[in-house]
Amino acid sequence: MARTKAALGAGARLADYLSASLLARVFPAEEVHAVLDAHGCNSQRLRSFPAVAGVYYCMALSLYPEAAYEEVFAAVAQGLAWAAGAADPQRVAKSSISGVRSKIGAAPLRDLVERCCVALADARTHPQAFYRGLRLVAVDGSNFELPDEADNVQQFGRPGSRTGMAGYPQAQCAVLVECATHAILGANIGAYRASEWEVCQPLMSRLQPGMLCLADRGFNGYEYWRQARASGADLLWRCAANRQLPVHQLLEDGSYISAIYPTGVGRVQAQEQAMVVRVIEYALPNDAAGQPRYRLLTTLLDARAAPALELAALYHQRWEIEAVFDELKTHLRQSRRVLRSKTAELVRQEFYGWVLAHYAVRWLLHQGAARHRIPHEELSFTGHVQLLRRAQPRSGAFPPRAAPPSPPLVQ
Repeated sequence: MARTKAALGAGARLADYLSASLLARVFPAEEVHAVLDAHGCNSQRLRSFPAVAGVYYCMALSLYPEAAYEEVFAAVAQGLAWAAGAADPQRVAKSSISGVRSKIGAAPLRDLVERCCVALADARTHPQAFYRGLRLVAVDGSNFELPDEADNVQQFGRPGSRTGMAGYPQAQCAVLVECATHAILGANIGAYRASEWEVCQPLMSRLQPGMLCLADRGFNGYEYWRQARASGADLLWRCAANRQLPVHQLLEDGSYISAIYPTGVGRVQAQEQAMVVRVIEYALPNDAAGQPRYRLLTTLLDARAAPALELAALYHQRWEIEAVFDELKTHLRQSRRVLRSKTAELVRQEFYGWVLAHYAVRWLLHQGAARHRIPHEELSFTGHVQLLRRAQPRSGAFPPRAAPPSPPLVQ
């Protein structure tokens, strides 16, 4: 049966809901040109659909997931029409859109995440984003479904089910998040059956001194700990309650100093390469559904500077990352079951565009939170998605070179 092309509801245009100029303010055109130049896929002359507009288009796909490709392009092209003195944007065929996306690939959008997705919280306006001067961040992974296409199945894999194989292939992703603002600071995508650490490991380079990274039990092996610690960040990671950890020094708050050792080496070498950790064990009262005992490992060794009770309470901010996955899957993509892209490379591209769109919404929300000094959780993520969609584009021209400065954000 033929499918009806998705469009906006009666009386609404996509241009009424998406501000390309705001996207360009969060992700400046100079940065977009830089990543396109670095990968040799920038447009050298003004086209009806230049590569820089293609990058913003990839973000817009997630901002309006139910609209057809051509309708999404119409929003991004508002600035191009304005620059040309036209009343309406030039229409572009779906094949032309696919051609631009294929030329760009995923790497420029991945690099744009690394260049532009920075921490938002300031200790002066949002002290709750920090613990004793350390910025709270968390890392975790999740899965999402893809179109049932041969290339997606081959490169990402398909989970099993009780009846054989699941209906859709799946990809696995990992994100590094600033806990207080939900800003995604780093993201990676991998195959469904890749190990969790394999997908998360590239994010360790995004950790910095002055951060305190929270993570669940999948990341507490010696090598994982060594690589994360090499970034200079401090760590507060949960570990299995039955893991053997020797008590080297009992501290006054009930925590103790221990060590973790590499595997596959001799005893002398293991002792030489041992890393000192502090172990915190606790139970949650009145929580019948919870674990009987929790255990944390941390690089914060001073019990007076970082009491065990404070760290145990602090660790549960890791669950903020679950809210980020909910924002991505439910509120931003409006519970759309699968991504759109039918090849693995375009799935990766769409994924990074999805992350960039989420960051743009969180950036917008942060402006109001910082200006009025209110916690981010008191502001609606969904409301700011709608605000981003309603903002009229007032410039947004994306030529191959010398993009005009972005206009100020209207209060």
